[in-house]
Amino acid sequence: MGDLVQTLPALTDAARARPGIRFDWVVDESFAQVATWHPNVETVIASAFRRWRREPLSAYRSGEPTAFLKKLRAQKYDLIVDVQCELKSALAARLARGPRHGYDRASVHEWGAQFAYQRKYSVSKQQHSIQRMRELLARALGYSYLAAELDYGIDRARLGAPALALLEPFLVFIHSTSWTSKCWPDAYWRALTERATAAGLGVVLPWGNEAERQRALRIAGANKRAIVLPSLSLTEKAAIIARAAATVGLDTGLSHIAAALDIPSVTIYGATDPARCGALGGRQLHLASDFACVNCHQTTCTHKDAVGTEPACLVGITPQRVWTELQQLLNEVTVYA
Repeated sequence: MGDLVQTLPALTDAARARPGIRFDWVVDESFAQVATWHPNVETVIASAFRRWRREPLSAYRSGEPTAFLKKLRAQKYDLIVDVQCELKSALAARLARGPRHGYDRASVHEWGAQFAYQRKYSVSKQQHSIQRMRELLARALGYSYLAAELDYGIDRARLGAPALALLEPFLVFIHSTSWTSKCWPDAYWRALTERATAAGLGVVLPWGNEAERQRALRIAGANKRAIVLPSLSLTEKAAIIARAAATVGLDTGLSHIAAALDIPSVTIYGATDPARCGALGGRQLHLASDFACVNCHQTTCTHKDAVGTEPACLVGITPQRVWTELQQLLNEVTVYA
């Protein structure tokens, strides 16, 4: 999800440089709603490569891959740009009809993807992923852009009103991610929740699957000002985030949505490097560990000091530290207002 959100500024750049440009976007079915938030996206072509790979026989019987291919090849495109440059995105680019552009062999995310492209570009991996995608699309379409200006281009009207009424002001705690190496300890989330609610703020806890819902319930406990959300769509969650006073989160998709919506946010990093993939936007504060093996990019923590699912590098980022930083961020917003 984060990768999709981080692609949005590149679309905004292109729309400014090429008024009237329209995009068809191939995206994973789980996050297809993100693509609908940008006004220059005309057609969303949802794929299910991961699900089809897990259940090939069921996929064949359903006819979904055939329907996907038919939609992908329904027209010939003026330009096909693979901004992810992974094997599955390269496959989609190769199956579509039109001239194909992407990163060269030294710049792709997954080696081998470069063979799908007819025009290839060298784009430094030392840049933030947002800037890499902005540069790739600009070079493919032949325009310049101002790197210092960042606009995700989200049309807030497309998010609609929040799906349920919440007492304001409230914080959104983005507590779950698919990598256990990114997860802040549950006890820390509970302590932070107590501090926030004692200060008169509500705390809203979204989730995406049953394990995340159970974590949200553990964090909320008996605290009546901590609300575990019901099952909501991605757009419905974004509408709630758009009304938040601030968020505290991990390196995961909803944190990138908060940044894209210009919501003040404290985001905690350990296994990943905010300089390469951090949530970018106004009023974003990154808390990164200075642990020896930080930015390991491992999905699970293997350090000898790890306890259960608590990554060793995040234990030193205490609730007190996060609360202090969050208070300062909220005070800055209040003064600005």
